Amino acid sequence: MKKLVLAAVMVALCSLPVKDISAQPVTRADVVEEAIEHPRIAKAIAELEDAIDYLEKAPHNFGGHKAAAIASCKKARVQLLKALAYRAKKEGK
Repeated sequence: MKKLVLAAVMVALCSLPVKDISAQPVTRADVVEEAIEHPRIAKAIAELEDAIDYLEKAPHNFGGHKAAAIASCKKARVQLLKALAYRAKKEGK
């Protein structure tokens, strides 16, 4: 399970330019290290990735809420990645 969650974090990281993750210089490896240190955040990112994928593939629009839900999940994912990047930078890694 832990490997699956970290894989999802890696997918999320690879789908975003580093400049979108943090204004501070930080590497993807630093963020992955923080994901290992904060498994609940890593798991939340994985769950958001799953929800985004599910919603995008769904044949219905959930009463008109599908697009907004996808956008909100993507924003939440970015914020969680930024939180990990901040911790990586704060710790001076």
